[in-house]
Amino acid sequence: MPVQSMRDMARSRSIKVGHFVVEFATPGIGYILKNAGCDFVLFDTEHSGFHNETIKAALRYFEAAAVPAIVRVPSKEYHHIARALDMGAEGLMVPMVNNAAECRAILDCMKYTPDGNRGVALGVAHDHYMTGPVMEKLAAANKRSTLFAQIETAEGVENLDEIAATDGVDCLWVGHFDLSASLGVPGEFDHPKFKDAIAKTIAAGRKHNKAVGRLVPDVATGVTLFHEGFDFVCYSGDVWVLQTALTAAVGEIRSGCSGQAGKAKARSKPPAKSGKAKKAVSRKRGK
Repeated sequence: MPVQSMRDMARSRSIKVGHFVVEFATPGIGYILKNAGCDFVLFDTEHSGFHNETIKAALRYFEAAAVPAIVRVPSKEYHHIARALDMGAEGLMVPMVNNAAECRAILDCMKYTPDGNRGVALGVAHDHYMTGPVMEKLAAANKRSTLFAQIETAEGVENLDEIAATDGVDCLWVGHFDLSASLGVPGEFDHPKFKDAIAKTIAAGRKHNKAVGRLVPDVATGVTLFHEGFDFVCYSGDVWVLQTALTAAVGEIRSGCSGQAGKAKARSKPPAKSGKAKKAVSRKRGK
């Protein structure tokens, strides 16, 4: 079955379920996600500490397993944007997008001429080291690169309509913790201010036919958000999935073994001696 491109995913409103990788850039990670049924991976370089060599290697792991990758870059700077694309990122997530002018500046870094001013590098990782006509390769790269604009500031919410209307923005991605902090209600995801911002993001996506996405902590939240209008649902992160499963398993083993240990201790205690047995021992000792 052919792999759906990131751009095609962004144009569809069907559910896309992925996973956030922030810690474990191991050679098997692509196949682990693929066999779990993931449609995409969100690979973090904003908070993970991953550097270029790790990013480039991880992108090959995802390619080998046919898992389309979104790379979240640390900033809106050219060298972060263009380098991630040169290394093979198909989707590019940029933090703290505040307005349409910033979107256009990001797209200028992402796209080759005539759509932008990205420095030309061909026959490298992003085009699978292949040769070919220059203009065809530039057009193919421009078509492939997919922009996920993070809505995670109060200013970004105010300017949602112009951000969503920008040609080249493929997905509005809510950065829920930063957005709640920017709105003055950090971590209060049920606060009216936060819920209003979410409603505005969904409405802007629908109005301009743009995908809407978010990281979710649990299954119930993912299902609820899909029914509200989110179509990219990124389920938890590698650290938290492992930590949650391991904590639960270790706790259950300890709990089960503690109960069995108590029973085993009770079984190992010698039986209490009867009165007759005690008297017999006393007579024996008196001899």
